Amino acid sequence: MATVTRTRSIPTKAQAVWDVLADFSTISQWAEFVDHSSMQHSGPLDVGSTRRIQAGRLVVLERLIDLDPPTSLEYEIEGLPERISSVRNRWHLEPAGDTTTASITTTVTIGPRPPQQLAERVVGRVLASRSDAMLAGLATHLERTHV
Repeated sequence: MATVTRTRSIPTKAQAVWDVLADFSTISQWAEFVDHSSMQHSGPLDVGSTRRIQAGRLVVLERLIDLDPPTSLEYEIEGLPERISSVRNRWHLEPAGDTTTASITTTVTIGPRPPQQLAERVVGRVLASRSDAMLAGLATHLERTHV
């Protein structure tokens, strides 16, 4: 298993950051690489809630597996190549007055053998660049909408 964490300070109150993250279907409004996003069912956000993401030709489902408003949520990404056993993203918000530290921890599991462990690290680095892009997009979105 490989784990990579990315963090960014966002000059916005934690509740405003949480409100964007908890509006789970709207990631396409602030993550540049996401072309389309939608919920797979209606109703309140809860464990088991699933959104569909399209990024170019890649289509995945992101299913909430942990939810602790207003500080953290975790989802598992489904629909990646079969060799990847599991990918999870965990968002965590740490309020500090009018600023929020937002973190994304990505965990990749492929397998126990050395080549698989190497592949986990490589996939983790690629996904870390996506996490950096999501954090930047979130900060820009909040800057535009919470002036």
